[in-house]
Amino acid sequence: MKTGFRILEHPADVGIEATGQTLREAFENAAHGLIWLIAGDETSEPTEERYIKLTGKDEENLLVKWLSEILFLFDAEDFLTSEVTVERITPTQLEAFVFGETFDPTKHETRLDIKAITYHQLAIERREDGCTVRVFVDI
Repeated sequence: MKTGFRILEHPADVGIEATGQTLREAFENAAHGLIWLIAGDETSEPTEERYIKLTGKDEENLLVKWLSEILFLFDAEDFLTSEVTVERITPTQLEAFVFGETFDPTKHETRLDIKAITYHQLAIERREDGCTVRVFVDI
């Protein structure tokens, strides 16, 4: 398992708790947690890139939209993300690049069928030593 996130067990859902020294790192690690839930330790090659620009009403909404976009890329475009780079983040805007490749069932496996990113127990916590985000996904 990659560092920067941990999976939270829940009776009906699965959670991701991601940390970073900055909000940017915490958002990146949350994306890695989501990718791990989708495909486990399977790695895709970063042969393609997508640019993502999002606007939210606040940081929590932005986190849900960010992870929902990565899930959308997988569900709608068969794009399996392997790497993410958040270029810019404010309380209401995010710009990022995601890298990966087209999902190939002969090459990649999936772990969980994630239906949606939820607002259930959604939290963003800032401390002197960094930032933690917590989000649950509907499976």
